[in-house]
Amino acid sequence: MPKTMIEPFRIKSVEPIRMTTRAEREQLLQAARLNVFQLRAQDVLIDWLTDSGTGAMSARQWGAIMEGDESYAGARSYFRLEQVIRDITGMEHFVPTHQGRAAEKVLFSAVCKKGDLVPSNCHFDTTRANLEYVGVEAVDCVIAEGLEPATIHPFKGNIDLARVEALLKEQGERIPFGMITVTNNTGGGQPVAMANIRAYAALLKKYGKPLIMDVCRFAENAMFIKMREPGYEHTSVRDIAREMFSHADGATMSAKKDGMVNIGGFIVLRASDWLDEVRNDLIMMEGFPTYGGMAGRDLEALAVGLEEGLDEDYLRYRLRTAEYLGEKLDAAGVGFVKPTGGHAVYIDAKTVLPDMPVAHYPAWALCNALYLEGGIRGVEVGSMMFGRRLDDGTETFHSMELVRLAFPRRMYTQSHFDYAAEVIAEVKQKAGAIRGVRITKQPRFLRHFTVQCDWA
Repeated sequence: MPKTMIEPFRIKSVEPIRMTTRAEREQLLQAARLNVFQLRAQDVLIDWLTDSGTGAMSARQWGAIMEGDESYAGARSYFRLEQVIRDITGMEHFVPTHQGRAAEKVLFSAVCKKGDLVPSNCHFDTTRANLEYVGVEAVDCVIAEGLEPATIHPFKGNIDLARVEALLKEQGERIPFGMITVTNNTGGGQPVAMANIRAYAALLKKYGKPLIMDVCRFAENAMFIKMREPGYEHTSVRDIAREMFSHADGATMSAKKDGMVNIGGFIVLRASDWLDEVRNDLIMMEGFPTYGGMAGRDLEALAVGLEEGLDEDYLRYRLRTAEYLGEKLDAAGVGFVKPTGGHAVYIDAKTVLPDMPVAHYPAWALCNALYLEGGIRGVEVGSMMFGRRLDDGTETFHSMELVRLAFPRRMYTQSHFDYAAEVIAEVKQKAGAIRGVRITKQPRFLRHFTVQCDWA
């Protein structure tokens, strides 16, 4: 039996990549104020900034787009998607939004108030920002292994139940609900075990609190459970996903990930307690409840994409892709979050730039170096994203300095990954010449998107 795992699809349409020189990239990065978010996509060779909405849709999805019903209210496409989501999640109430951060904004605006506290394994950037924007304290409670890049653990996304119970005992009146992200993006795309989800839900129920899941990569998490958690090896990914959802009272999703589409998101709720307020806020922020900021054609594409995202051949290939790049980095002596996650490889910048002060933002510096060396665009998950400047001018720093290389779905081939591995190895060889940065201008929230920097 051949050992090589091939892409479980054929390529039907291609898009050219513009090749750039090192000299060009130096000028382009300087013009972007040393922030790869500000680069034009046409100037990037391999774009691994995010897997959110950047993948290739299937022939079935493109066909479904032509079926889109663009009626303002009560469109056929809404009801088709509603049925697919009910079948997968088992939840009655479906509220569409144009993407995940909109789902967060609508839900948190309806349910949270200033002074609240919401625990999770790790809140990713927009989740944290949307909570903090309405005055909520977002508390990360991932297990200790989830903050140790080199430590091997099958479910590093698990939430620390003892820490959550301490919060519930001491500050339960401030907690409207508990959250958990599957897979845990901030900590390396690491999965959460079914046993941990089940125990967390039971703990919250004991204190009368609902569980809200962030499920943008629920299919990848379900596949990890099938591969790693005893007792699930013969269970279908769809049934594992249904069991995951059965423990939750609601969920938000950026459908631009495991929904396999370029735009879209949603909220699902098991009970109707919050539904009126959620729909009221939706109408003000996103649109009528049967389109919620999405076109009918996008509702149709998502209905197909949610089904395709649960295909086990695709998921096995998807997870193996990250593992393959991890093996290449291991051979080059580059540290990364182990084991590899589902949607990305997270380079541990401290293993490449061990002598760079954290005040010079080593993960951000490594992002810039990858672009300069080979035209690769990743994203920093470190002190630029999760640190902050305090009122007295001092800076707080994140516990990890990671560079996330997030892979668009059904987009890049093995040759692209081989090229990227060579570039990363070359960057490590030249690490002594990599320069850090200093911030010259930043916004109050989500500064990494628009921050301006200069060389340190």
